[in-house]
Amino acid sequence: MKLPIKHIAFLTLLFVLISCQDKSTRIDLAGKWKFRIDSLDLGEEEEWFKKSLEDTISLPGSMAENGKGHDIDLHTHWTANMWNDSLWYKGDKYAEYRQPGNIKISSWLSPEKKYYGAAWYQKIVNIPKDWNEKNVFLDLERAHWETTLWIDGQKVGAENLLATPHRYNLTDLLSPGKHRISIRVDNRIKDINVGKDAHSISDNTQSNWNGLIGDLHLVAKPKVYIDLVRVKPDVTNREVEVIAEIINTSNSSQVVELKLSAKNIEGVEVGTGEIQKKYSVGKSQTVSISYPMGDSVELWDEFNPNVYEMNLKLNSKQGEDSKKVRFGMREFKANGKHFAINGRPVFLRGTLESAIFPKTGYPSTKKEDWAKIFDIIKDHGLNHVRFHSWCPPEAAFDAADEAGIYLQVEASAWTVVGDGKPIDQWLYKEAQAILDAYGNHPSFVMMAHGNEPSGDNHIKYLIDFVDHFKSQDNTKVYTSGAGYPYIENADYWNTPKPRIQQWNQNLNSIINREPPQTFFDYQEIIDSTSMPVVSHEIGQWCVYPNFKEMDKYTGVLKPKNFEIFKETLEDNHMGNLADSLMLASGKLQTLCYKAEIEAALRTKDFAGFQLLDLHDFPGQGTALVGVLDAFWDEKGYVTAKEFESFSGQTVPLVRLKQRTFKNTDTLYAKVEIAHFGKEILENVTPTWTLEFENGKTFAEGALSLKTVSIGNGIDLGEISVSLNDIDEASKLNLSVGLGDHINDWDIWVYPAEKPEISETDFRVVETLDAETIDYLENGGKVLLNPSKGAVVSGKGGDIAVGFSSIFWNTSWTNGQEPHTLGILCNPEHPALKEFPTDYHSNWQWWDAMNHSNAIVLDEFSSDLKPIVRIIDDWFENRRLALLFEAKVGKGKLLVSGVDLHTNLENRLEAQQLLYSLKKYISSKEFNPQNEVAMEDIMGIYVK
Repeated sequence: MKLPIKHIAFLTLLFVLISCQDKSTRIDLAGKWKFRIDSLDLGEEEEWFKKSLEDTISLPGSMAENGKGHDIDLHTHWTANMWNDSLWYKGDKYAEYRQPGNIKISSWLSPEKKYYGAAWYQKIVNIPKDWNEKNVFLDLERAHWETTLWIDGQKVGAENLLATPHRYNLTDLLSPGKHRISIRVDNRIKDINVGKDAHSISDNTQSNWNGLIGDLHLVAKPKVYIDLVRVKPDVTNREVEVIAEIINTSNSSQVVELKLSAKNIEGVEVGTGEIQKKYSVGKSQTVSISYPMGDSVELWDEFNPNVYEMNLKLNSKQGEDSKKVRFGMREFKANGKHFAINGRPVFLRGTLESAIFPKTGYPSTKKEDWAKIFDIIKDHGLNHVRFHSWCPPEAAFDAADEAGIYLQVEASAWTVVGDGKPIDQWLYKEAQAILDAYGNHPSFVMMAHGNEPSGDNHIKYLIDFVDHFKSQDNTKVYTSGAGYPYIENADYWNTPKPRIQQWNQNLNSIINREPPQTFFDYQEIIDSTSMPVVSHEIGQWCVYPNFKEMDKYTGVLKPKNFEIFKETLEDNHMGNLADSLMLASGKLQTLCYKAEIEAALRTKDFAGFQLLDLHDFPGQGTALVGVLDAFWDEKGYVTAKEFESFSGQTVPLVRLKQRTFKNTDTLYAKVEIAHFGKEILENVTPTWTLEFENGKTFAEGALSLKTVSIGNGIDLGEISVSLNDIDEASKLNLSVGLGDHINDWDIWVYPAEKPEISETDFRVVETLDAETIDYLENGGKVLLNPSKGAVVSGKGGDIAVGFSSIFWNTSWTNGQEPHTLGILCNPEHPALKEFPTDYHSNWQWWDAMNHSNAIVLDEFSSDLKPIVRIIDDWFENRRLALLFEAKVGKGKLLVSGVDLHTNLENRLEAQQLLYSLKKYISSKEFNPQNEVAMEDIMGIYVK
């Protein structure tokens, strides 16, 4: 049935009136604003706040989003360190990328427009008549960075918080009628220096943008209103303490009635219903009310993210004010060496979020965006996020509350502290503002001042900082700084010590120094520490760039760094290998992360880890350390389910002393589990399977029936399998399962006795002497495997080869070793027939990579394809070989970058690889097609 037109008109008018009534205390400032750049700092002197600006801009947003600012050139001011900036600014290698029209920075994503300085934003507002007797506030959800405000030419003040809204009291300045709001936003580092690399401001991550984002509005409140509200849960007594500041700006004392009621976020009332309290308030008063939540109240944790909302209503003769505060019933605390939530052990499985937003160049203020990120994090088995040297907007806390994610928040700094500079007091202000703004969120459980502090007096400063904020808000746990230092009064220690690769360890790290095994852990560190230990920035394992990702950069930040890497790869005739290089290095990267995470899970009483990172970090030299890209999307080499198998809440683990065996050996494994799931696992039977690559089962079994409590280091039993029945070189997979929770490890078995290979028709040599050269050029077959270090610098001798992938990246670390990203090969190549392999590095390659020379083939014909490639650093993109073959004169040469003679009796993998190569060179399949001159081969090696 259709309504008459007059009825439709009436309903439309009624809707408008109701809408206006709903919004009568709030004016939304989103939309068009007047705008002007103030690059010469003339605005205040010339009183721009008294003039109508000529340009326009859309807010919320940034200058870059609106196409405002300067083009990138050699003189662009960056808020970030390159560390070795001469590489880009002066090096011949990047000369073509310093030319006008082709400016490309290798260190981070590039904005299309860049501006560093002051800019003015201006808007005319019309204040309604019914605001005449009210307090009026301007709220800017997130400004970057310093704002200075004028109303109708009168200066109001300035604010410089990075993490929380800028709020201005305009009560005495905004009478009913039209007014001009002028805001000067300055994104420069001035007296407050949080550090050029702090993720709160750095071009390495979100970009040092200029603008105003999020919710921008004017709000009217009665003369008596509710200001700051704290809700402190008491889990034991099933109640909360509501602490509210009541502000009275009238000229007399006021009798007020404060009403409290709680609901869950679905709107269902909980607790005892509405509570009413009356107070006589002078200028201001802080009141405290205990609100019983009832016996049926539900607690908050990662498994049960129950969120409540406390509704406060304040009535007085001056009118009604209200406020809604989200909270959760939870108690998060350090309990000896563990964290506990509501008395239950917690193991933090975390990743960093470093303000990486490639499309906007600034953090999202939309809950749905953060909900998507947290869902992805949970899908990968994680339950924790650390915000490195920044604090996200309200939307992130709302989403984390509902997802059950534990957050470590930091007060925006990565810099020197404790030396009496303005940053010292500003950090107290910033941290207090963060606690005031977001402290009620149950997901906000941990806090640090910032990242990796320095300074002569930083330890004393941070001791005082922690003491101060523990006394301010005891619903969280505090540490000194992310990374260090250790201080006795902290609640936990965030330290880089429990890692398999330390900063500047190069090839002396656990993963590159110790033969493959799954026994090592960090027990010594934990046993010598009295508080919970959370490992700082573990991983940092790189993968080759994914050039298919480049089309996703449709916003303000462009992948000019990726363009450089792609162009240099193509210039060196390897553009067709881009996907393969990424996938192969990604498999190695995943293997490194698995080793890192499992070591943490094996360590009894460990409190948790923080990955750097689950997704890519696009700055600091371009640190492609994520199994996900900068948009949180998969790259194609590991799924969330696969990652979760070794990083989730329940992970079976084995302790293997080796990964390669002779078939005369017995595989022995100690089986344990790390279980931090929702419930104890009662009466469960662990099972195990040892399978060949084709899926055929070699052995299987079940361990004893167990009840698995919450914790780690829980013994499940032992596996012992004779390998005698394996008569050929094989890769097998050992898997251990507990219900749906399955984890697995690859092993390799080689025959102890192999058929003899006659060496009458080929030679195996370590050097090319005159006799061998003559033999080769006259039709002989030679396998050349020089000692490690035999290759000259410039031909590969200066390339540090290790087993792991690159740590962080070679640009930011000034060439920290290793310099390579594993191998890429065709596993079906006959040279590898007796050395089972995938197309990428796996643990059986550890010995080869630790006894190898990289060989640069750039000066050879591009038709010369290595049998086994070494994947180079993307800053270099050299054609590197670990194994290649060529015709030399009338003969045939097989060149191994792997030393296959030194200490061979103790190197099982080298024995097997050598056997495979001998079998190949003695076969008819050995028939290299590409010719190489002897002098070019000789030019590779030290004379």
